[in-house]
Amino acid sequence: MNCMESDAKSDIDRDRQRYPFCVVWTPIPVLTWLFPFIGHMGIAMSSGVIRDFAGPYFVGEDDMAFGKPTRYWRLDPQRAAGGVSGWDRAVAEASEVYSHRMHNLFCDNCHSHTARALNLMAYDGSISWNMVKLAALMLVKGRFTGFCGFLKTWVPFFMLTGAVLVFLWVTHVL
Repeated sequence: MNCMESDAKSDIDRDRQRYPFCVVWTPIPVLTWLFPFIGHMGIAMSSGVIRDFAGPYFVGEDDMAFGKPTRYWRLDPQRAAGGVSGWDRAVAEASEVYSHRMHNLFCDNCHSHTARALNLMAYDGSISWNMVKLAALMLVKGRFTGFCGFLKTWVPFFMLTGAVLVFLWVTHVL
């Protein structure tokens, strides 16, 4: 594989939903409207194909459970043990493990699947990745896929918050 093929393979392609070496995130209706830092997470292979623990005994491939990603956090595959092949091997192994697990919203979920992949590849020399750490890092380091991704994430929260504030103001005044 020459350098041009390698670069082309790792380019982000928002139109085709390809996010090589990225942790991706999308809002979960109602839950994200109330708590905009909570959403659905997946991790992409070197090809950009996203894997996400989408429900009991099911890891989705190339079709996130709650829609297209609105945020992504690009990682460096050279920080994974084994480089690119180590990355892909870890994502595949985590997906295999989670395809045999029950989904639990609070304890064993899509964030846990992504953390498992990062732990298996010992990303950045760490095996202490977990769902809380990933949620915080996605909030801080994640980039929006575009303006529409920003709107899809934040507009429902602001509308709901605004409606509650107007209701409280009106009921207090009357």
